[in-house]
Amino acid sequence: MSAAAAAATNSPIATAQRIEELGRIIMAYSEVTDRLQASHDQLQQTVQSLREELSEKNRLLERRNRLAALGEMAAGMAHEIRNPLGGIQLYASMLAKDVSDRADSLQLVTKISAGVKRLEGLVSQVLGFSREITASVTETDLCDVVAQAVELSHNAMLAREIDCEFVGPAELSVVIDPVLIGQALLNLLLNAADATPVGGSVSVTFGAPTSDSGARQFHLVVRDTGPGIPTAILDKVFNPFFTTKDNGTGLGLAIVHRIVEAHEGTISVTNPPEGGARFEIRV
Repeated sequence: MSAAAAAATNSPIATAQRIEELGRIIMAYSEVTDRLQASHDQLQQTVQSLREELSEKNRLLERRNRLAALGEMAAGMAHEIRNPLGGIQLYASMLAKDVSDRADSLQLVTKISAGVKRLEGLVSQVLGFSREITASVTETDLCDVVAQAVELSHNAMLAREIDCEFVGPAELSVVIDPVLIGQALLNLLLNAADATPVGGSVSVTFGAPTSDSGARQFHLVVRDTGPGIPTAILDKVFNPFFTTKDNGTGLGLAIVHRIVEAHEGTISVTNPPEGGARFEIRV
């Protein structure tokens, strides 16, 4: 290299050009690094989300398997109980005829018959729980389903002077089994009526899902002004045969849970800060 060429290479202008070129290389590298970091962060979030979803699916599958085994066992027991119950009811009716002229004896036989009928009702509920619930979906106006359930719960609400209202759009087209969803909602309303003190209120709110609701078709909430559910049993209320009522079977909410699952939805319960219990269905 000649002295002139060397001098040109080491000139301030050449040095500034090399620094500028190096700066562009560093900036380009930095941009690539930022994009890689952003891709890595997004991938990490996706993996975390998939892990959480997998964990939830595994939990639901484990619960479903437990319920299937429990349902099979309960069905076997219910069938074994139903046969002798029929015999007891038959003999009780025959005995009632024999003691029809003795009031005290007839009263005792009547109590036996009433107890047998209650057991038969329990057996029917157990068999209903053990059967597979399959949703026969059709396009339905959810508002009609809610209105009918509220109407069917009217007498229970009236007996306790409870104000029951529902709030939602005038029309909301969904693809569900209207009979099953109506049954689930009626069960929630009757439970709310039992839990709400005289003069309280129960509300049903429903509508199309928002972006953060986690629902596909609708989001429905049933709230009451009762004492709420003790925190220690919040995660047990949907378990079959779990009940805090003296005359309860513990199958009502379990069946509601299965109906919602049959629609590939979710149901949850919380105690809101303002009091009462809040059941949420997302389908």
